[in-house]
Amino acid sequence: MHRQINNISLPTTADNIDGINKEKILIIYKDMLLGRNFEDMCAQMYYRGNMFGFVHLYNGQEAVSSGIIKELDDKDYVCSTYRDHVHALSKGVPSKSVMAELFGKETGCSHGRGGSMHIFSAQHNFLGGFAFIGEGIPVAIGSAFQSIYRQQVLSETNMLSVTACFFGDGTTNNGQFFECLNMAVLWKLPVIFVVENNQWAIGMAHNRSTSYPEIHKKAQAFGLPGIEVDGMDVLAVNNVAKKAIKRARLGEGPTLIEALTYRFRGHSLADPDELRSREEKQAWLARDPIKRLKKYIIENSITSLNDLQTIELQVKKEIEDSINYALSSPEPQVKDLKRYLFVEDYE
Repeated sequence: MHRQINNISLPTTADNIDGINKEKILIIYKDMLLGRNFEDMCAQMYYRGNMFGFVHLYNGQEAVSSGIIKELDDKDYVCSTYRDHVHALSKGVPSKSVMAELFGKETGCSHGRGGSMHIFSAQHNFLGGFAFIGEGIPVAIGSAFQSIYRQQVLSETNMLSVTACFFGDGTTNNGQFFECLNMAVLWKLPVIFVVENNQWAIGMAHNRSTSYPEIHKKAQAFGLPGIEVDGMDVLAVNNVAKKAIKRARLGEGPTLIEALTYRFRGHSLADPDELRSREEKQAWLARDPIKRLKKYIIENSITSLNDLQTIELQVKKEIEDSINYALSSPEPQVKDLKRYLFVEDYE
């Protein structure tokens, strides 16, 4: 069954969730809460002048990041977009390293050279942060290909590593999207294409910019599964992710997931957000994914309100620690301006 919100057909709340236990639900809840609080603090720090350039926040879309990335293994990979902070947090990049990067500090995960749109961590198999739309898709194809290559050519016996590639609805009319779907199916690459359809490409409404708004159906042209999911329902997202990840890891090829979601803030912190109607925003705010999961947890007696409050306090403490770490960290030195351009020999 589906229901309409602002002329968008959304699947109903997940009714048939299997294989997710109490511990996993609480991990996901904490991850979503961390992402939301982190982004709210970023807004404060930006307006106080501690961050520079364009900063794109993820508020409202947390169910997509947590629902998919928390189902991946440590050895799996993630490619993101310029809206990348929360994807990095979900993949395990420490919040203090991400915050320090946003402050342009040497202790940041990209040593202060990347900033908001270029979060990167080789240690956590987080492949970026890309400033232009579509840039991460070919990188994800390369990541997935090396996994196949290691198994088929180098005869490694490990299970395939899976790559999750995130991008927005505005990207799906670009050439890289179609070329990479074709290549991924041709070579049965272990990659999951995740379209975070937040209904707007900067200031262009999705249904005004594409001749075929149902993005998941574009998968049919290339012969891979295309799945639509309510991106405001983390349990529904996680259920879809389980199947796509299992398919990829078994060598059965890629999956295209279209998560119908919404960003609660403007395109960036420099965007006054005057193009979207108040009615539209209110309709989506009522579907806040964090509030929905909290309601599910309480109604199903998964844990107590006291436990949830403890999680909330832990998250707030982590955010405070990340701010203190970023403020106290050193600036990059001018003499190191050209450092990190090439691989360094540490021996």
